[in-house]
Amino acid sequence: MELDALLALLVQVKGSDLHLCAGEPPAMRVQRVIRRTRSPELSGEEIAKMLQRVAGAERWKRLEQELELDIAYVVPGTGRFRVNIYREQHQPAACFHRIPSEIQTLDELGFPSVLKQIAMLPRGIVLVTGPTGSGKSTTLAAMVDHINRNRPVHIVTIEDPVEFIHKPDMASITQREVDVDTHSFAHALRHVMRQNPDVILVGEMRDLETIQLAITAGETGHLVFSTLHTLNAAQTIDRIVDVFEADRQEQVRAQLSITLEAVVTQDLLAKADGSGLIAAFEVMIATPGIRSLIRERKTHQIYSLIQGGGDLGMQTFDRDLLRLYQEGQISAENALAKANSPEEFCRRAGID
Repeated sequence: MELDALLALLVQVKGSDLHLCAGEPPAMRVQRVIRRTRSPELSGEEIAKMLQRVAGAERWKRLEQELELDIAYVVPGTGRFRVNIYREQHQPAACFHRIPSEIQTLDELGFPSVLKQIAMLPRGIVLVTGPTGSGKSTTLAAMVDHINRNRPVHIVTIEDPVEFIHKPDMASITQREVDVDTHSFAHALRHVMRQNPDVILVGEMRDLETIQLAITAGETGHLVFSTLHTLNAAQTIDRIVDVFEADRQEQVRAQLSITLEAVVTQDLLAKADGSGLIAAFEVMIATPGIRSLIRERKTHQIYSLIQGGGDLGMQTFDRDLLRLYQEGQISAENALAKANSPEEFCRRAGID
């Protein structure tokens, strides 16, 4: 099959990713499960021809030098895809991740209402975390969309590549792509202040310099969004601090205790009726108590404050799993597979 036809099929079966590897038929991830198509095996030469058309001559040359390439690809009438091209056993390979054509609102997605409050914060750092494929980009797009609809501000996004395309509404939006509009996240952040932003979205906290510049932007009165591949709020804070050399970690903790406003951790689970996926969330809001724990290197105690912070919109991941299970939206098996404390979950859910 031609590449565009494969991507059309991916959309038709409501899959999330298309995988191309030499010596194998194309495979698709549908509801988190990899399924091979009935197409013939693809040779390395066939994949290379497909991908050269997607990348173009200049980017293909860069791929040959760096062996990795992240780009966006649009198929008219089908949709937009985030593409990672790489090499596997000396052969070209790729993963195409489907980006929904419409940006859903936080209400349409059924996400916690506290995310609206977080999106309307005037300044500070907001981190959306979770494993790969957990829907972080969708959540950030919905939060940026909420700002766009409700605040007359300038939003600057720095992404690799640009995924969701935002149309300016109440806000003015500038979307910059790494390797197309700027050299790197850090390079863009070094110059972003001259672009008069109010809100800055950094696609990923990849390195020390990007993290430091994002913290500085939060300190200087901007609202900064970014992502990390961490599994809860405490781990997120420790991961950021651990990036820095030991003699700087105390200073970074002090900075985070002032600038961090919220950590939203999420993952996706299969719905009980098999109709798709649904997100579960942990939400941490930086209260004075949590700020003190960050400063005093007691992040392991944050979980208990999240448990008691329901009136502020905070919730633990296991509490949200329990809600989804009690509503019949996910199975006990899937909930237990994701629960941080399966025994406690069973006790609360009344499962023997």
